[in-house]
Formats: sequence, structure tokens, C-alpha cells
Amino acid sequence: MQTSDVVPDPNSADVDIDVYGWVLEHRTVDVDAVAAGTGRDADEVRRSVARLRASRLLHVSPIDPSVAFAVAPDTAAEQLVAPLEAQIREQQREISGIREDLGRFLPHYLGRRSTGESLEVLESLEDVRGALNRASLNCTTEMLSSQPGGGSRVPEAMQEALRRDETMLQRGISIRTLYHHTARFNGPSQAYVAAASALGAQYRTAHELFGRLIAFDRELAFVPVSDGSWGAVVIREPSTVAYLCNIFDQTWDLASPFSAAAGQGLEEVAREIHETIIRLLAAGLKDEAIARRLGMSLRTARRHIADIMQELGAGSRFQAGVAAAARGLLDLEAEADGEPIQPS
Repeated sequence: MQTSDVVPDPNSADVDIDVYGWVLEHRTVDVDAVAAGTGRDADEVRRSVARLRASRLLHVSPIDPSVAFAVAPDTAAEQLVAPLEAQIREQQREISGIREDLGRFLPHYLGRRSTGESLEVLESLEDVRGALNRASLNCTTEMLSSQPGGGSRVPEAMQEALRRDETMLQRGISIRTLYHHTARFNGPSQAYVAAASALGAQYRTAHELFGRLIAFDRELAFVPVSDGSWGAVVIREPSTVAYLCNIFDQTWDLASPFSAAAGQGLEEVAREIHETIIRLLAAGLKDEAIARRLGMSLRTARRHIADIMQELGAGSRFQAGVAAAARGLLDLEAEADGEPIQPS
């Protein structure tokens, strides 16, 4: 039975209601009687009776075809719906069977983690450090690292990283690391870079970084989990790792060689930080977001912001943006806020 056979044409709905009501009262489908009683054309009555019977709303007596009974709509609906529900139940059984049959392969698919083909989430700091140490031991050519945060790295973790890096450098592994410019003003970072640079590692800084990353041999990458904890995601998928390494290379090419605050390039670094803060202020970023973007403490960021507001003679961020634009200090487009793995 087609849907069009069951559902009346909207143009015939009034006719069907009249005929249904007549049969309900008089229990007959005699065409002439129904036509006379409803004021409808005989042909309209015949077509309506056919539709009502197809919809199970009329039941004609098998003994006397002129005698008919109007069926309750919910009863008629049950008669039409029953076979459809049976089909649905059968399809649900088939769906369950398919899922059960194919579900047997799921453990093997998830087991790719043990064969090094999928993502792996490390939730604890101890797991992250252990995985980084194993990756360092297995590294054969190169380690790339982006470490946002300026002076926020834990000294104990930096000592562990220095021991790990020293072992790699002695094996001829190339090491390149990116820091925020603010790392130049941090004593532990300066000491770490000086010690590792003497062994052959390379360090550069930028006013902004894309986030935290450690990559080995362009085959294995560690990135932070999104919840801000000390966990990490280990990535082995080749295209994704290659993409991350390309981002590192682009940032590296634009970065400046690391030097202590008292060394050469301090004025250039200070200028870049100053300009970046102005641009981020004009973009509407909050103090916390600016501090995070530049790898500095919130207190330091607010001190810079206060100095800039005073320099521009601005009483609000909007006024600062207008003043900066008027002075030609907003040549770069403002970017949206982003989030910077934990201790290397």
C-alpha cells in the first residue's frame, strides 16, 4: 500500500470527513444515500469511500456491501502502523547484528596504539616525562621544540631536559628550540640556553609562538592536551607530524637568535614586544590573554599595558587603538587569541 493511497488528498479532506460522518451515523455506503445526505457528487462519494477504506476508517460488511461501519481513527492507525513497526523491529535487529559482527574488530583497531600508528593521550606528568625520555633515546637525527611561556618553566624539569639534551647532542642529534622573547629575561632559561648552546643546540625567540610542541625525527610529536593539565597527546600520524614541523620551520625562520637581556638585539626584542601588545590591545584581548600570548606573567603584562596607555595618552583600550592607528603602529592585522606540552 502506497502512502498516497492512505493519506487523503488535502483537496478531498472535507469530502472524506463528510462521508465518514455520514457512515458513522447511518452505517451505509450506499452511494445515492450518502450523496443525498452529504450534498456531495456521487463520483466524489465513490472516491471518498475508496480512500476511507484504504485508510482503514471504513469497514464494509462482507455480507451486504452497502452496510459499512466507521472505525475509530486510533484503531485504523494501529492497523496501518503494525506492519511498519514490524519492519522497523526487523531493521533494528539487522543493525544490532551488523554492529555486533563488526564490533569484534574494534579491539584490533584501537590496538593500533601499541603498534605506533595512532594518537596516544598521556594524562600524568610522569607518563609525559617517561615518553619524552624514551623518544629521546630513540631519536636519530633531529629534535624540534617550541616552549612558550618565557620564564614559566620549572627549574627541575629544565635540569632533566638538559641532561636529556646533552645525551642527544653527544650522539650528533640536531636540536632547535623556540622560546618567547621574554625568556631572554629569565635567569634559569638563560643558563639552560647557554649550557645547551655550548654543546651545539640552537635557540631562537619570537614575540609570539603557535603553541607548545616537541617533535622527534619528524616522525613523532608531543602537543599539550586541551584541558590545560600536565598531560600530552603523542602523535605518530605522518601527515599531522609533518604539518606541525612545517609550522615550526616557518616560525623558526622569522625568529631571532637567543641572547641574554644584556646582549645584542635587546632593543629590537623590546620593540617587538611593545608593538605586539599594542596590536593585541587594539584587537580587544584581555590582559590574561595578552600575557599568555607573549609568555609573560600577568603582572608584567599589565605593567607594559599601563606604560603603553600612558604613552598613547589613552584612557581606554579603544582610545589606545585609535591613537596607535593614528601613529601608524598597527600595520599588522590583529589575530585571534590562541592557547599555547608541559615540561620538556
